[in-house]
Amino acid sequence: MKIALVHDYLIRFGGAERVFLNLRKIFPQAEIYTILYDKEKMGKYFPGVKVNTSFLQDFPFSKKHHRILAPLIPAAVESIDLRNFDLVISSSSAFIKGLVLRPKTIHICYCHNSARFLWDYASQYDGGPSFLKKLLFHYLRLWDRSAANRVDYFIANSKSTAQRIKKFYRRESKVIYPAVNMGTVNMETAPASQGTAPFFLIVSQLTPYKRIDLAIDAFNKLELPLVIIGQGRDQKRLRKMANKNIKFLGWQTDEKVRQYIQNCKAFVFPGEDDFGIAPVEAMGFGKPVVAYRKGGATETVLEGISGEFFDDLSTESLADGVRRLLLNFNNYSPLVIKKRAERFSLERFETDIKEFVIEVVEKNKSLW
Repeated sequence: MKIALVHDYLIRFGGAERVFLNLRKIFPQAEIYTILYDKEKMGKYFPGVKVNTSFLQDFPFSKKHHRILAPLIPAAVESIDLRNFDLVISSSSAFIKGLVLRPKTIHICYCHNSARFLWDYASQYDGGPSFLKKLLFHYLRLWDRSAANRVDYFIANSKSTAQRIKKFYRRESKVIYPAVNMGTVNMETAPASQGTAPFFLIVSQLTPYKRIDLAIDAFNKLELPLVIIGQGRDQKRLRKMANKNIKFLGWQTDEKVRQYIQNCKAFVFPGEDDFGIAPVEAMGFGKPVVAYRKGGATETVLEGISGEFFDDLSTESLADGVRRLLLNFNNYSPLVIKKRAERFSLERFETDIKEFVIEVVEKNKSLW
């Protein structure tokens, strides 16, 4: 059986790309396809591997300014030639689920979210005075809705995403949580306060929907130390907001990130995400999490056991969540928190994905 793995864009490394690499580990012989590939940034993750791209790859500035190519993305996706494959597994947060395949080719889509910039958060993207921009987003929503019908089987990365797939695409999905890197601290012998230097930590893309601005406002008022790791288009604005108790470290290697997680007091997750790998990674090191009570965090964080929630996207609500975490801090068990995170291990992910693929292939044997 010939298998292809397809991802929206391989131009930066984030949570969806981690999941894609784990799919690659499960299917090491599969060929790799994507709309755009930045070899300089992503080549180290695909050493010696040919990454096939769409016709947009050679457009000037395509990898740095891919958003301006939005009108051409549907055509680029539909032009990717996968006629020689029996099974295609797409990893989609946006458009790649719209592949046009042979009737006999099985298409499984691992959906990280239902193109939230077109649906959930459309007003943040398609708003403004431009009639042409509104028209473009209307066209993209129509195409995205139609493209979802080309998928044979959906896998959702959380129950929250499954609900969105149902709402926007009218499709059912199987929930398989992503794999998360577990900490290597020996929690059997670690006291509750081990490595808890007096700083809170955020590891995130610095984009508006992540609501890092909310955390900055709260920690400015709390006057507690906060370390922020990550980069993105919102970083200049965020840096201007921050007082001296908040440090920006930019992009860091995985090893450095793990060191900061191991030595932080707690992890802060201020926005709504479809799953949220970073807070679960922190839990893998036995660290409690302060999270917004929406999205994937409600499926991973246990209130009072592995962290605390705040209910409103307001400075006061987040600050109150931090205060409750500090009051409860001595009651958190790093071992119990780590055990919770182990539900999202790589071994569990591999088993669930393999079982699902085998079930689908057996069901479709008659096609061949």
